[in-house]
Amino acid sequence: MDPMKAMPESKSSAYLYLFIVLFTILAAAAGSIASITVPEFYAALKRPSWAPPPWVFGPAWTLLYTLMAIAACLVLKTKGWQASKPTLMIYFFQLILNGLWTWLFFRWRLGGLATLEIAILWVAIGLTVTAFWKIRPLAGALLLPYWAWVSFASALSFSIWQLNPGVL
Repeated sequence: MDPMKAMPESKSSAYLYLFIVLFTILAAAAGSIASITVPEFYAALKRPSWAPPPWVFGPAWTLLYTLMAIAACLVLKTKGWQASKPTLMIYFFQLILNGLWTWLFFRWRLGGLATLEIAILWVAIGLTVTAFWKIRPLAGALLLPYWAWVSFASALSFSIWQLNPGVL
């Protein structure tokens, strides 16, 4: 039985919006916890000339997570929980992959596995963009900067992995 069916519509909707926001924050926090030592580690790595300075990542990810949560809430608002549940499950799955990448690359220093995982994340984001776009084009469009950033991050992490054998 779906517990959301038993609640009045307005109350269950509020809880669902809150759940989306909190799950998104949790994914961000998981990545943040894994990246506590990133500034020192990142500074010590050989990086391609096009790598951004470390201070760029925090503001970029804050904006991207905000856009992701707004997009997911728009999907929920447009279709309701029951109709949007499969689409939102894709969203939650890609968030889990997002948080996992930081652990693989920065905490556990598994560059090869992180490269494979970010490729899977990239596909999952594409599926999410497509599914969101079908429900509400604005929701899909709000995920495009995230997809672009992860595309850039994929190339950057692969390059860093290749430039730092034995470290990652």
